Parts: sequence; C-alpha cells; structure tokens
Amino acid sequence: MDMPFWLPQAEVILAQMEEQQMEYDAILAQVLALLQQEERLSYRVLKRRFRLDDDLLEDLKEDLIYAKQLAVDEDGRVLVWTGGPAAHATPGASPAVATPAPLPDAERRQLTVLFCDLVGSTTLARQLDPEDLREMVRAYQETCAKVIARFDGHIAQYLGDGLLVYFGYPLAHEDDAQRAVRAGLGMVEAMGHLDTRLAQERSVHLAARLGIHAGLVVVREVGGGIQA
Repeated sequence: MDMPFWLPQAEVILAQMEEQQMEYDAILAQVLALLQQEERLSYRVLKRRFRLDDDLLEDLKEDLIYAKQLAVDEDGRVLVWTGGPAAHATPGASPAVATPAPLPDAERRQLTVLFCDLVGSTTLARQLDPEDLREMVRAYQETCAKVIARFDGHIAQYLGDGLLVYFGYPLAHEDDAQRAVRAGLGMVEAMGHLDTRLAQERSVHLAARLGIHAGLVVVREVGGGIQA
C-alpha cells in the first residue's frame, strides 16, 4: 500500500506529544461516562474510584465545569451532570440548562483538512464490474469513516472515491491537528486490513493515499453543507 513519506516521521512526533495527554484523556473519558450515567458524583467518590490527587481533580473540575460546561458544582462537594452549557446553580436549586447559541453565518477557525482517495481508481473502474466497484468503494468509505468518527472528524464531502474531512469544524478541539494525524495513521492501518481481505476474497488490491494541511480559514454553511 502506498504511504505518504511523512507518515513515519509524524508517527514518532505524535507519540512524543501523546505521552503527556494519554493518562488524562483516559481518565476524563471514564469520568464523563460515569457522570453521565450517575448524573451526580461526590468529589470524594471520584478521588477514591479513580485514585485522583488534588491537582488532577481540580483539572477535571476546570475542564468539565468551565471549559466544556458539561457539569456544575454543588456546595463544593458534588459534581452534577448538565449535558451542556448551564448557568451556575445556587445551592439546592436545579441547574438551568442554557439553549446553545446558533452558529454565525461565517466563522474564522483554525482548521485541519484531511483528504483521502483511492490509488489507481481509474484502472479499477476499467477492470471491475460497476456493481463490484461500487461495493469496494463503499467498503473503503465505510472503513475510513469509522476511523474518522473515532477522532471527531467531520466528512465534509464525498468526492467520487475521495473524502474531504475537517478537524476543527463544527467541533473544535485543542489537538485537532494531532487528531487528523492519528486518523490518517488509523486509516492507513485499516485500509491494510481491508486490502488483505479483498485480496483473499476477490483477488483485488486497494490502496489509499492521503494528505493533511492546517491553517486559518473562514467557514460557513452553504445549502445545508459546509464551505471553507
């Protein structure tokens, strides 16, 4: 399978960047899942169940209450799930969930764009029956879409056998560029498994190529779609 020359180097850089985030990200995901299920959790229980020190607990509170606005504090003892931006509740009162503001017509965003397509798709189109080609393209698209979804990427357009993917819109993360690289590496790996299966079942090989670019853009919705 063809692989862009920058992927091995990007993988090394990515591993170094991930070392300081993996533990916190894993704990945050577990706390979010538990909080969403239980709706109310005391800080003492959180510290005991996840073996949190005071600094890590404060980081989680800052992240969930103020940054992500998914919870509110109650009496300095309990974390209460709101599921979205909420006004700070007074003790004993139910938290009022605010209605999210509509997106503006156009936004200036730091955007990371990933583009992926099949290698030799024209040759495949000549060799295969149209229905067989459609099935393989669909399998390739579904394989890539599953990986993209894991990293909160947004497929802006399907361009034939190409995928145009945004990281940073409509959902923004501080590590969108890293997510795009992780998604690219995951897509290459997933396509390797798909290629092996198709080679065994149909004696056909599929390969994908991709590129990533990041920068400032102005994005807006046009006719129900997103234009950057």
